[in-house]
Amino acid sequence: MKRQRQKLQDIISSLTPVDANWLDEHAEVCIQLLRQVPEKKVYTKKDIAKLLSEDFLPASTIIRLFLDLSKDEMTIRMKDQLGIGGIGIKRFKREPEAYLEALCSLGLPQKMKVAVNMPLHWSDVLIERLKGGRGSAIKGQQRGRGLEDFTEELLLQVFDKIQIDTRCRFVGANGQSTEKTDFAIPSRNDPHILIEAKAYGATGSKQTDILGDIARIVEQKRSDTVMLLFTDGITWRERLSDLQKLVDLQNTGSINRIYTRTMASEFLSDMKQLKNEFEL
Repeated sequence: MKRQRQKLQDIISSLTPVDANWLDEHAEVCIQLLRQVPEKKVYTKKDIAKLLSEDFLPASTIIRLFLDLSKDEMTIRMKDQLGIGGIGIKRFKREPEAYLEALCSLGLPQKMKVAVNMPLHWSDVLIERLKGGRGSAIKGQQRGRGLEDFTEELLLQVFDKIQIDTRCRFVGANGQSTEKTDFAIPSRNDPHILIEAKAYGATGSKQTDILGDIARIVEQKRSDTVMLLFTDGITWRERLSDLQKLVDLQNTGSINRIYTRTMASEFLSDMKQLKNEFEL
């Protein structure tokens, strides 16, 4: 594989949007359950119990939407109300009355009344909360997994499937498996090539976290193991300092090459060359 010194502008000019759909199976079940909630002037523990009994996990998500609480916030509030013993379905079945009282203490019946009796169709508002909350996380997961799948499809054009270990802990220079990687070729036990695939559709700390991820891999791997980064997402343009740090790592040889999806042909060419060089 030919040594190169990449430039920040080269990466920026090759970036493309990474699209994803927030509506996964869980969200669809939540929406169906939302549509089944009757429109009433007053809600009681009986209504909450019926909702939880229908399908506990989607119902729990719906309850958080009514309360407008994140999963972490809901967990803390329920633990404050219930004490030790968990807050999941087992606790609900074991202590239904206490569980329902806890939700009532959080103001759930009143929140349901307000949401359902809004002039707009109440489910539309909650669907938007679902989209903005859990949906945002799902989109992030799909972006990352989508780029991993894209990378894997390219790798399969060059290597046999058994030569591609995915999402694994690889054996490093010290003979231990302590650090994770998205792809290890030809195996996690003796990787000649390590590849990280990271896609971003929103700015945030994760675009800084990748620097730590890469640093740990570089520290753990053998010095003769090739380290490659596949990334994409136009939001990198809002995190140029972090992207520049990645380019600096490439320029100093810590990362052998950085690719985006528009550089797929270059990635394929390099993979073929590496396959020959390592006699894989």
